[in-house]
Amino acid sequence: MNGWLRWPSTYLGVPMLAACAATALAYELPAGYVGGLLLLAAAALATMAADAVVGPRLPQFERIRARDYAGTREALVALAFCAVVGAFCLLDLLLFPIPLLDDPSAYARLDGARTHVRHVSAWCWVLAPVGLLCVRSRGLRYAMVAAAIAFPVLVIDRNRIFAALFSIALVRLMRRDPARALPWPAVALLALAGAALFSLLGIVRSGTLDGLTLPLQPWFRDAPAGLKWPVLYISAGPYNFAAILDKGYRNADFLLNQLVPLRGSIATAGTGIPLDAANINVGTEFFPFLMALGPAGALAAFATLYGLLVWSARRLAGASLFALLMFLRVAYTAAMAPFAPQAFTFMTAVFLAACLLMQLFAAWLPDRRACAGRCAAGPSNALDAPNR
Repeated sequence: MNGWLRWPSTYLGVPMLAACAATALAYELPAGYVGGLLLLAAAALATMAADAVVGPRLPQFERIRARDYAGTREALVALAFCAVVGAFCLLDLLLFPIPLLDDPSAYARLDGARTHVRHVSAWCWVLAPVGLLCVRSRGLRYAMVAAAIAFPVLVIDRNRIFAALFSIALVRLMRRDPARALPWPAVALLALAGAALFSLLGIVRSGTLDGLTLPLQPWFRDAPAGLKWPVLYISAGPYNFAAILDKGYRNADFLLNQLVPLRGSIATAGTGIPLDAANINVGTEFFPFLMALGPAGALAAFATLYGLLVWSARRLAGASLFALLMFLRVAYTAAMAPFAPQAFTFMTAVFLAACLLMQLFAAWLPDRRACAGRCAAGPSNALDAPNR
C-alpha cells in the first residue's frame, strides 16, 4: 500500500478515473458528452503512465515517521499559525450567523468582512495534522483535531470537513509502523464519518435530491439519500465538464475572477453558464480553463496540477513539517479536482507561500534542542572553559 501512496498520480489520476467511472454509471449520458469524460480519463491515465515511466515518487515514509516534530522550531511556528487560524474561526462564529444553528442558507453568504475572515478560518483543517504531529499533550491534540472537524460542521462547509479527514488519514498512513498492519479500521471510520456528515449537511443545505432534472440512471433515483449525495458530489463535476465541452461555451471571466483577487465573483450559480441543472453548478478543477481556453487549456491545467503535485512530493525529501503541510494541501486539491477548483486559486497560492516563509522563519530561530545539548555537555576544551 505504501508503494501506491508514494505515486503522485494516486492523488490525481486515480480520483479522476473513479469520478469518470461514477459519472458513466450514474447518468444516461447524451452522446456528445462522452468526449468530455474520455478527455478527463485520458489525462488521468497520462499521469499514471508518467509515474510508471519517469518514476517520480514521494520519499520513503520512514523519514517522516522518524521525525519527532514536537518541540522543534517548526512546531513552534506551526502552532503559532494554528493559534491565528483558531482565532479567526472564533471570530467567524462570534461575529456572523452560524449556518448550522441559525440559518442553513447563510453558508453561502460570504460578503463584506466575513469573506476576509473566512479566507483565514478556511485553513481550519491545518489544526488536525499540526495537532497530531506537534503536540504531546493528548488533551490539546484531541481538541485541535476536534476543532478542525467541528468548525466546518458549524458553518456547513463540507469541503473543509473532507480536507481535515483527508489530512488525518494521510498522516496516520505515513506515520504508521511498517511492522503493523495498515490501520484500515481507522481509515474506514474516517471515510464513513465523512460520507455521513456530507450527506447530512447536504440535506440541511439543499434539501433532498428528488427534484433533479439531470438524466440520471433509475438506480440513482431509487437509492437512499445517504448514497445519492456522495455519488452526486463525485460525478457532477465531470458531467458538467463534459456538457460544457459539448456545447462549446466560452467565457474567460470565471478563470480571471479565480486567479485575480477581488476582480469578481467565482460563483457559477445563477450565471449564464448553460448548465443542465442550475443548482448543480460544479465542474472539476479544470472547468474554468475549459470555458476560457477550450480543451487545450483544460489539459494544460491538468498537466500543471500534476507538476505541482510532483514538486510538493519532492519537497518532502527533507521531512520538513511545512513541506508536509504543503503536500497535504496540494494532494487534497488534486484528489478533489473532479469536483471544483481549489488548486489554481489565490488562497492556495497564499497558503503555499506562507508555508515557505514559515519554514524559512523557523530556520532562523535559535535551535533550543541544540542549545540544550551543548549546555548539557559542558565546555568541550580549555578554550571553552569560563575564566577563573
